[in-house]
Amino acid sequence: MRYDFDIIPERRDTDSLKWRKYDPDVIPMWVADMDFVSPAPVIQALRERVEHGIFGYPDGLGIESQTRPALQQLVVERMAERYHWHIEPADLVFAPGVVTATHLACHAVAGSGGVLVQTPTYPPLLHAAQTIGAINQQAQLRREGDGSYQIDWSSLTSAITPETRLFILCNPHNPVGRVFQPAELERLAEICLRHGVVICSDEIHSDLIYTGQRHTPIASLHPDIARQTITLIAPTKTFNLAGLQCAIAIIQNPELRQTYLQTRRGLVSWINLMGVLAAETAYREGQDWLEQLLVYLEANRDTLCEYVRRELPGITLAQPEATYLAWLDCRQARIEGNPYEFFLHQARVALADGALFGPGGEGFVRLNFGCPRAILIEALKRMQAALTPS
Repeated sequence: MRYDFDIIPERRDTDSLKWRKYDPDVIPMWVADMDFVSPAPVIQALRERVEHGIFGYPDGLGIESQTRPALQQLVVERMAERYHWHIEPADLVFAPGVVTATHLACHAVAGSGGVLVQTPTYPPLLHAAQTIGAINQQAQLRREGDGSYQIDWSSLTSAITPETRLFILCNPHNPVGRVFQPAELERLAEICLRHGVVICSDEIHSDLIYTGQRHTPIASLHPDIARQTITLIAPTKTFNLAGLQCAIAIIQNPELRQTYLQTRRGLVSWINLMGVLAAETAYREGQDWLEQLLVYLEANRDTLCEYVRRELPGITLAQPEATYLAWLDCRQARIEGNPYEFFLHQARVALADGALFGPGGEGFVRLNFGCPRAILIEALKRMQAALTPS
C-alpha cells in the first residue's frame, strides 16, 4: 500500500494536545506527536475491536499476569531481527508509556538515592528524580563546533557519587538527535557497572533512524550489561500512537525484573486494551508504513537543514541522526530574550523551549518536523520573516 504523507489531516477539534495548546493561527511544532495518519492495518484492527462493543479487562495485562503471547513474540522476533539481540518472552514487562516505565525504574532502583541524566534531555527524564523524591544528578553533554554532541566523559564520571543508583540513558537522544555508537555505549556501561549503577535506557526512538546510522540497544552488547539494564521501547513514536499508551520494559535480570514488577503494584493495574492491540498490529503489519515514513522524514530533515543554513541567519543545527526532532541553536540569531517566546509571538510558530531541557538548553528550541512538508515549509517561512523583517 502506498501512503501519502503530504495529506494534511484536520486535528484542531480532535482533542489533540498539540493542536489545542495554542491559538488557531499558531503552527504547533513543539510536542513529539506526528501529523500523519497511522498505518491502515492498525486503524482497521481498532475499528473491528470497537465494533465488538465490549471493553472489559484485558487478559494477560494485569498485576497477576504479564503474559501477552502475541505481542511478546513479536517483540522477541523484532529484537532478534533488527539487533541480533536474543531475549525471552519472560523478559518483557508492559507499562502504560515510557515515561511511566521510567518512573517505575526510578522507584524500583533509586529510592532516595541518586538518578543521573545527561543534559540537555527530555524534560520527564530530567525531572524523574525529583518526581519520586530521589537525588537529581546531571552531567552535561559536550557540544562540538559543528553543533553535534558528544558524551563529556569527565563530566559524567564526576557526577557519579556513592548515592548514584540509576543512570537514565536516552538513545537515540532527545533532543539532540544523536545515535550513540557501540564503543560509546560500551564505555558508558563499563562506568555504570564499575560503580554499581543500573542503566535505564529510553530507546523509544530506536525505529526512527536515518541513512548511515544503526541503533544498538545497550543491553545487547554483553550479558553483564543486560543484567544491569532496564530497556524501554514502544511503538508509540514509531507509528504515531502516543495517545494509546503502551510500552514495554525489557529486563533480562530476573531479580531486577521481579523488583520492577513489585513496584507496579498499586500504581499500574492494567495496560490499555486498545494500545496493546495497536502495538501488536503495528509490529506485525506496520513495517511497510514505517519504511515509507522514514523516507519522507529524512527528506523533511534535509529540507529543514538546508533551509536553516540558507535562510535563518544566526541559527545552526547538526543534522539529526534519528528522531523527527531538530535542536536549533538560536544564540547567535540576535534574538532579544527567549527564542521560544520570539518565534511564538513574532512568527506564530510554537516550538519547544530549550530551557526546559535543562543545562545546555538555554538559547535553543526543539522543532518537530514530523509533519506534511507544506506545514514544515510554512513554519520555516514564518520564522525567516520574523528574523529578517522588512
